[in-house]
Amino acid sequence: MSRLDHPAHHLLDELDGFRVAIDAERERADIILDRPPFNIVSMAQRDQLRLIFEALDVDERVRVIVLRSVGEHFSSGGDIKGFLEAEPEHVSKLAWNIAAPARAEKPVIAANRGYCFGVGFELSLACDFRIATDTTLYALPEQRLGQIPGSGGSARLQKMVGIGRTKDIVMRSRRISGQQALDWGIAVDCVPDRQLEAATDALVDELRGFSPIAQRTAKKLLNDTEDAPLAIAIELEGHCYSRLRTSDDFREGVEAFHAKRKPKFTGR
Repeated sequence: MSRLDHPAHHLLDELDGFRVAIDAERERADIILDRPPFNIVSMAQRDQLRLIFEALDVDERVRVIVLRSVGEHFSSGGDIKGFLEAEPEHVSKLAWNIAAPARAEKPVIAANRGYCFGVGFELSLACDFRIATDTTLYALPEQRLGQIPGSGGSARLQKMVGIGRTKDIVMRSRRISGQQALDWGIAVDCVPDRQLEAATDALVDELRGFSPIAQRTAKKLLNDTEDAPLAIAIELEGHCYSRLRTSDDFREGVEAFHAKRKPKFTGR
């Protein structure tokens, strides 16, 4: 992998528990959790993951970011002992680090198989799309340790599935299957485990077919208006729509539509 450009690049010289692969031809970057068998996420790894997402977000070779893992499990969660050893100031940054996929302008896909617990689930919830398999189990098990989710898990989940289902998952440390996650709207697809890579590839290629500037705008608009009153959300949507009308990509999209050809978007 070529060196990633980031002001804190010295922190990325030796990645802790994961690696990065960039396929410039497919405009894709993969962040691969690689601490088998359970891909436990260390405290230092959380800092590095944030920096990697920030670096990939400005990398012109990359259109889509994929978060995946090595082995049978996405992640069984964080390094529990690390919480007791970490300084309070460091712990206070956990949610900010794990929210990096949501802050990224580019679309981010989480490919989840096997255990997806604790911070593994929280990191996936911060992504734009989650693909599960028939082996996937999602859980926020912190209650079993006398704790609560601390990196945005309960907050994001409540926005997706409501307070009742979130209490059922959080307060009972309940595990839900990939199929149930699909039924509840947490995952966008649930496929046989052997098809996870193919399903992820297909979604990457689908997303690459759209205008980069339109996708960036849609993601930011949806994130920014999640808690907004309807009238404010509609107003902001209108402003975004108006700005995109002057883009080269919109002109190309309209011309391609009338010419019955595939558009060639440039992101401008």
